[in-house]
Amino acid sequence: MVSVLQNVAIDCANAYELARFWSEVLGCPLHEDDKPGAPETEVMLPEGPLLYFNQVPEPKTIKNRLHLCLRPTTTREEEVDRLLNLGATLIDDRREPEGPGWAVLADPEGNEFCVLRSESDRAATPS
Repeated sequence: MVSVLQNVAIDCANAYELARFWSEVLGCPLHEDDKPGAPETEVMLPEGPLLYFNQVPEPKTIKNRLHLCLRPTTTREEEVDRLLNLGATLIDDRREPEGPGWAVLADPEGNEFCVLRSESDRAATPS
């Protein structure tokens, strides 16, 4: 027997607001029952586990040991710009001039995540 991954849980100070941010990032809806002030919220991904946001009293204090990696449908640079406009912060820029690399961003509560090159970026860069 095996286990099935139900969700990816993210501790946060404001579950609803952080879930709204990630809902915009991923273009996926919040659970229909989620409302402002809810201590638990969910972003409904079309496939696989959902993102579960759980309000906790303690603040984030150290680097994530687990993070999300995003592969955009537009270019990496366009997606980084879009996410910065949504409220993300650039933490570490590991993009290389010739194309490879990634950008490390943080969501509004400081949780790190990466933006990888898109498939079109990868196809445009010779091996």
